[in-house]
Amino acid sequence: MSLFDLENLTYYYPDAAVPALHSVDLAVEEGEFLLVAGGSGSGKSSLARALTGLIPDFYGGRIGGKVCYQNRDLSSWRRQDLAREIGMVFQDPDKQLVMTGVEAEVAFGLENIGLPQAEMFRRVAEVMSFLNLAALKEEFTATLSGGQKQKLALGSVLAMQPHTLILDEPTSQLAPAAAEEFFNLIKRLNEEMNLTIVLVEQRLDRCFHLADRVVVMEKGAIVQDGPPGAAAVWLIENGIPFVPPVAALFARAGLEEIPLTVKEGRRLLKKIISCGSPLGTGQEPPEIAQQHRLYKDNLPGDSETVNTPAHHPFINVTEVCSSQQQETKQEESKFSQLVNKVIAPAWQQLPTKKPLIEVNNLWFSYPNGREALRDINLSVTPGEFVAILGENAAGKTTLLKQLAGLLKPSRGRVTVMGRDTRRAATHELARHMGYLPQNPNDCLFQETVGEELRFTLANLHLPDDGRVDGLLARLGLAHYKCANPRDLSSGERQRVALAAALVAEPRLLVLDEPTRSIDYGMKAVLGGLLQEIAREGIAVVAVTHDVEFTAEYAGRVVLLFDGKIAFDGPKHAALGSSIFYSPQISRLFRGIDSSVLTLREALDKMLSSDHI
Repeated sequence: MSLFDLENLTYYYPDAAVPALHSVDLAVEEGEFLLVAGGSGSGKSSLARALTGLIPDFYGGRIGGKVCYQNRDLSSWRRQDLAREIGMVFQDPDKQLVMTGVEAEVAFGLENIGLPQAEMFRRVAEVMSFLNLAALKEEFTATLSGGQKQKLALGSVLAMQPHTLILDEPTSQLAPAAAEEFFNLIKRLNEEMNLTIVLVEQRLDRCFHLADRVVVMEKGAIVQDGPPGAAAVWLIENGIPFVPPVAALFARAGLEEIPLTVKEGRRLLKKIISCGSPLGTGQEPPEIAQQHRLYKDNLPGDSETVNTPAHHPFINVTEVCSSQQQETKQEESKFSQLVNKVIAPAWQQLPTKKPLIEVNNLWFSYPNGREALRDINLSVTPGEFVAILGENAAGKTTLLKQLAGLLKPSRGRVTVMGRDTRRAATHELARHMGYLPQNPNDCLFQETVGEELRFTLANLHLPDDGRVDGLLARLGLAHYKCANPRDLSSGERQRVALAAALVAEPRLLVLDEPTRSIDYGMKAVLGGLLQEIAREGIAVVAVTHDVEFTAEYAGRVVLLFDGKIAFDGPKHAALGSSIFYSPQISRLFRGIDSSVLTLREALDKMLSSDHI
């Protein structure tokens, strides 16, 4: 028997008319590494909750079908026994942390199951060492960064030593190096300790190849279930944008062999380079030419869309992401016209050379004495799209709060739109600034999605001249206009918070992790929107751990380390030679062409006469 057996599982959240899970049949074997992929709101988190018994025990609602663990109905297990067997790390770590101190948080679950003190001490020490939390053991959890909270939530679960570990986007707030380290640890636990892993994840480039099996969900149902290689081919053939960049590159280039890792991709790329001719000319090695013809002849869908060299597979999401976005094309067009008519003329009246943001010799320390920012000098001009990268607790969110006027300098000066933030009231800055906090729940408090956006407009005495409907359509939220934001998935709430920041058509956008919990398709929509408004003269400053998003859409990168700026310059200079802050495509082309960062650039190289 399988470890988990789900038969015809259907689940409705309270008062929901549409099921979150629909006729799900799934078996998970002991020791398996299962990756669950899919768009925002596809049912991934609901499936994870069902595997832990939280659905319906905690969330309520209506459930049908069967969920069995170790050949016993999950509902027949005592909760304290399940806590020893199954551990879960939630999307939002703040919902999981219950103690005020870091060390106490890791020990909390162990105390509840009555573990002997010596064993408890050993487990706490081991987990905190593994996750590099030892230096934080005396800290208050409220003072931790988002990434540190995520690692702490993981540590508190790992200390319980469960037989099954269910992870719901556990690296969404982790820096690239920390995320890489985390997945390596999880894979070791899976391979060496026989720990069963069920991983729900949006950022697939670091984990797709680690899984034994990939399940793809859509509208609460499983639409694909198979090994990673087969899943990648199925996703590409069906135009579903949940494929790591390396796999997407070779598929778009017309090859039948789809590599899943950078190492596999480099091996195949060397074959292409050795032929000295672009793909599709008939001068490639015979096996590659045959694969190219087969793939082009048999790929379903719009051949022009697939085979155009300059086409980015994720950029035109209205063609591949969902029917709901196709139905709202007219509203998106209206929103684009609104941007051109309302934002552009207003911006043309502003000086184009004067920086919107000027930071001079900024130092900042928190009340506990921790120095978060040290001698920061930064300026941002109209039309720039600046991405701020850095390790967890490097000072990124603190810097963003300084720009938003939420924190005041200890020393130095921050000037935003000509106003010194030490003297300007927050509401004065808010009139011309859109701010997205790290946790979207902090800015969602109305009864419906539409009311969230209308509240912003009313608070700033601005009219709703169609911009609410246009923006909701652009972000794929039109059908949620009357829904309560708290009933939406994490990724959907993130988009609502983004819409609330954008609806006032600000002169400056300050965004903290804007792609958190957002799937590949909606990232393309968001990136295109941010680029569009940047072209109209609005400045965009985004803190992110998403190097793929940065490489594709940002123009400039600021790298923070230990509260100081370690680098400030063009994205190609920042990412092209970086070890940890380089996108997958850049690592693929390392030593071949350091100017290649994105899938679009790679396709141009591979399909052009000068690809070497």
